[in-house]
Amino acid sequence: MAFQALLELQLSNQSQRPSPNTTSCDAVPEAWDVLYRALPMFILTICAFGLLGNILVLSLLLLPRQRLKVAEIYLVNLAASDLVFVSGLPFWAENIWSRFNWPFGAVLCSVINGVIKAHLFISIFLVVAISQDRYRVLVHPMGSWGRRRRWHARAICLLIWVTGGLLSTPTFLLRSVEAIPDLNISACILLFPHEAWHFARMVELNVLGFLLPLAAICFFNYHILASLRGREEVSRSQCGGPKGSRTTALIFTLVAAFLVCWAPYHFFAFLEFLFHVRAIQGCFWEEVTDLGLQLANFFAFTNSCVNPVIYVFVGRPFRTKIWALYKQCTPRSRTPMSWSHRKEILQLFWRS
Repeated sequence: MAFQALLELQLSNQSQRPSPNTTSCDAVPEAWDVLYRALPMFILTICAFGLLGNILVLSLLLLPRQRLKVAEIYLVNLAASDLVFVSGLPFWAENIWSRFNWPFGAVLCSVINGVIKAHLFISIFLVVAISQDRYRVLVHPMGSWGRRRRWHARAICLLIWVTGGLLSTPTFLLRSVEAIPDLNISACILLFPHEAWHFARMVELNVLGFLLPLAAICFFNYHILASLRGREEVSRSQCGGPKGSRTTALIFTLVAAFLVCWAPYHFFAFLEFLFHVRAIQGCFWEEVTDLGLQLANFFAFTNSCVNPVIYVFVGRPFRTKIWALYKQCTPRSRTPMSWSHRKEILQLFWRS
């Protein structure tokens, strides 16, 4: 994720500056001090809410031991991916608190960063799969019945997990802990064997990890909204009011949250690539890329907390499952008594 690009850029900039007497960007150390103090707490907050939200989602979908619907299969995989991801955030909170001095060894350096990178692709591909599933149901409802199978959804999810793992293989293999004498730290960094890897990483990250999925999401949701508008017009003429406004609002929320959480990160990641190849230069772009990439990274992190709210909490089936699980887990002796039963007990009490 952005930690890799941020750390590499920061280390290279700090270790290769020509003169220690450089006076440019004098206010930047103060900004970094604020980030070093504030961001670890923000990361831990995201971790706490992400763990609670995604564990609740998985509990509500898996504990009833019922056969999952197609949409629920995608939601379970999305919650599982988010849960694995937020479980690794405390390591990075400690890393930032220690000013990028990685204290957990080379194995965790590779594993934690590989999981974070895999989650980037898995979560976005699952959003595409969810949008595609809704497209089939809402735009082609008659033709979706024959092709919309649970085994098909499981196969797509398995393919997404495998693809995310393959795309993160360079991170698993090339991440290592390196001593940085100029900064007096041992940093967890990604060292590419050739400069061409930076271009390949940009294509993988920005094109495969954002632009193509975004195009697919916009395509599916555009046709979904067009179909819903037609249904709303029919419902107004027949029943006097729209019936698809809840679904329409949910779809807008999905796309808006995806853009708000991920677009800033990919924008600054592309700026980082341009700075690395010296397409843009100077102190201004250096600090804009450094600080912007760090902040944008945490907007992307919040998506793991927002996903349970957007995909499940907003929907009425989720509230129904909460109530069903509550009734299942509550002892019968503690269930509320009906008014007739309560009235009989009161009559017996007063007679005695």
